[in-house]
Amino acid sequence: MSKWMKRTSAALALLVLAGVLAVLVGKYLGERKMARHITVAVAPLAAATDAAQIAHGRYLFSTRGCADCHGSNGAGREVIRSQDMLVRSPNITAGANSATGGYSSVDWVRTIRHGVKPDGTPVMIMPSEDFNRMPDADVAAIVGYIRTLEPAPGLPALVRLPLRVKVMYAFGIVRDAAELIDHSMPPAKAVPAAVSLANGAYIANSCVSCHGPGFSGGRIPGAPNEWPAPANLTPGSGSAMVRYPTPELFMAMLRSGRRPDGSAVSRVMPFDSLKQMSDIDVRALHAFLMHLPPRDAGQR
Repeated sequence: MSKWMKRTSAALALLVLAGVLAVLVGKYLGERKMARHITVAVAPLAAATDAAQIAHGRYLFSTRGCADCHGSNGAGREVIRSQDMLVRSPNITAGANSATGGYSSVDWVRTIRHGVKPDGTPVMIMPSEDFNRMPDADVAAIVGYIRTLEPAPGLPALVRLPLRVKVMYAFGIVRDAAELIDHSMPPAKAVPAAVSLANGAYIANSCVSCHGPGFSGGRIPGAPNEWPAPANLTPGSGSAMVRYPTPELFMAMLRSGRRPDGSAVSRVMPFDSLKQMSDIDVRALHAFLMHLPPRDAGQR
């Protein structure tokens, strides 16, 4: 073997070894990061008890993604099952294997708004960044409604992430909600239910974790490979909103899961929640999206 071949082989071997070491270090750092302790100052918030507030909490639970992840009965369900990833949400009723049976009011707020569990470790997968700016009254309504759910048995929560995601997480490519949230920001003020840009902006917060803070879509870092990239919801290049110039067309898509041409939108979209949104909220969301500054698709 020539000297050049020997040097090339040695260099390739070193590259492979460096790659293996980087992956192993990434796995270790990712798992350590998931176990880190986060301190967040949280004020207690009393859960709603009034019948009207509870009814509002049920609406929010059903339309903001809570039921999509935890099931309509709150007992938890498989949220992601792909070739290399399995995520099962926790049981948030008072039934067997409840994750929230011992929650105080502070624990609810810390988890929902800040993405931090009662033990101080980060919540994984749950998009608390979507709920961080939720007004006190709405958080109280959701918690109040959850506490009225019938105790149901559930399986323990499970987050089984592939090696690639752990490495991406370790190096900041994938970030948990606690990293994304500005914990110093106060809760937002309540917004009246109306066909207004303010209400539309509030509703659109629940789209951020998938479509990005700029609403221009693009692949979700660490998402299953078979998931399509979320669409661009701004009027920029590659916008999906060109199909929905009117709120009626937009509403029809949210209700049916189909585009105006009859083609199906990916079921990764939480249509079980979206189809339950009120006409007022859908119109407000449509108005807000149509008034966004244009961004090219994929910038998130």
